[in-house]
Amino acid sequence: MSETISPSEDERLKSESFGAKIMKRPELGAIAGVILVVIFFLATADSSMFTLSGIMNFMTPAAQLGILAIGAAMLMIGGEFDLSIGSMVAFSGLFFAACTVTWGLPLVLAIPLTFVFAGMVGAVNGTIVIRSGLPSFIVTLAFLFILRGLSLVGLKLATGGSTQLRGVREAVEGDWLAPFFSGDAFTGVFSWLASQGLIDTFKSGAPKVPGIPVEIIWFIIIALLATYVLLRTPVGNWIFAAGGDKNAASNSGVPVNRVKISLFMLTACCAALVAIITVMDAGSTDARRGFQKEFEAIIAAVIGGCLLTGGYGSAIGAFFGSIIFGMVVIGLTYTNFDQDWFQVFLGAMLLIAVLFNNAIRKRVTGER
Repeated sequence: MSETISPSEDERLKSESFGAKIMKRPELGAIAGVILVVIFFLATADSSMFTLSGIMNFMTPAAQLGILAIGAAMLMIGGEFDLSIGSMVAFSGLFFAACTVTWGLPLVLAIPLTFVFAGMVGAVNGTIVIRSGLPSFIVTLAFLFILRGLSLVGLKLATGGSTQLRGVREAVEGDWLAPFFSGDAFTGVFSWLASQGLIDTFKSGAPKVPGIPVEIIWFIIIALLATYVLLRTPVGNWIFAAGGDKNAASNSGVPVNRVKISLFMLTACCAALVAIITVMDAGSTDARRGFQKEFEAIIAAVIGGCLLTGGYGSAIGAFFGSIIFGMVVIGLTYTNFDQDWFQVFLGAMLLIAVLFNNAIRKRVTGER
């Protein structure tokens, strides 16, 4: 006679404590890192770093990197890698500048065309990886050089020998879409806050911070959307499954190849968004735009809890990882430390975050 197991004894129904759930979250290391970095700069940096203008100073580079890092994190969770992100920023920036300056297209056409163009390049990347069976590290490393070289050659052809294409600001001036991709948002709110004496102002009465840079708004929106997709939709389950065990996922009906190619396209479109924002802000594009951003984006994603082996990670983790990066880049200028310590500091944060995430995960899951 078989023994009856009560529901309370069935391990499949065992409830998990809130603390255990928190400890399993991949972004835990990044959040802890943000807290440690804030404490470090509170102790060593000038107090102006944490004023409203100081926060905007470090959040702007964090946002630009973060848009790339979230795309990279989604792809890494899906089990792949893209080392061509930085070169894609330059290449799509060249295409966008050509659309607006050379061809005179309005932003309502230039921006969608740039995203379609970037998506097609991402699809080529993904298709080669899937069809050839080569590691995505190798394929995208090749595209890192290909896209950077094409950006340089294309700029020289478009400008008659120069490595810069200017005139973007003049070409998009007055376009109704420009405020969504350039400048500051909520300027009216900040002017009102200044008039009420709630934020710092210049002697003229103008606010020292005129608004929120649009890249920060995009950064937050993309982080929220990516988190929703990963945690609340079937597509998110597919991404985790494809990165965890693609054979098992495929046998379960997950369209693994389509998911992976879509993620390569997403990463390329994130690079295109950064290109559009930075090109419009600078008023020009150049062949070195996005240089080494692929490594910084991957660092931010790894600090945020993504595994290089796939199947584990978090968009919110990449969000906080990017903030750490921005705080370190700008924060050292508020201290007496030599700026050359930046890379040492960033490398140490990467190593500490990975070791912390690894130790916590093993402790909670019982891995060895």
